[in-house]
Amino acid sequence: MAELTHFDEQGRARMVDVGAKGETHRVAIARGEVRMLPETLRLVIEGRAAKGDVLGVARVAGIMAAKKTHELIPLCHPILLTKVEVDFTPDEDRSVIEIEARVETLGRTGVEMEALTAVSVAALTIYDMLKAVDRGMVLGEIRLEHKSGGRSGVWERGGAARE
Repeated sequence: MAELTHFDEQGRARMVDVGAKGETHRVAIARGEVRMLPETLRLVIEGRAAKGDVLGVARVAGIMAAKKTHELIPLCHPILLTKVEVDFTPDEDRSVIEIEARVETLGRTGVEMEALTAVSVAALTIYDMLKAVDRGMVLGEIRLEHKSGGRSGVWERGGAARE
């Protein structure tokens, strides 16, 4: 199989050719969070935000972003996604909304970028919907937690890669 690289023989950027790779079930899980004032989190939990259902809108935004990752990130492949889930967990003790995205496909390349994009856009949407009451929110800790499928096997944050 040819080397998987974003550079051609002349050093120019190109999309990686994944044509020779086999199709496998691929899964990626990403997480992140939005830290906010306790009173801002309370507005979300109680459904009293002026712009409406913050988490409902952020969920749809995250799903849509996963589907359009190839339009946002240079050299990403357009991928037919078979499943996208975006979930939220408010944590009142830390005054954060935790975000998790799970993305799946049956394909030749992984969906890590799609999961990370879903979390990022969901976090940005939360910020957008609440910025009028809390411009000091902090978006962060966006990271890949799990990936499986393909030649590299399973990868878990905090653990070793395995077949």
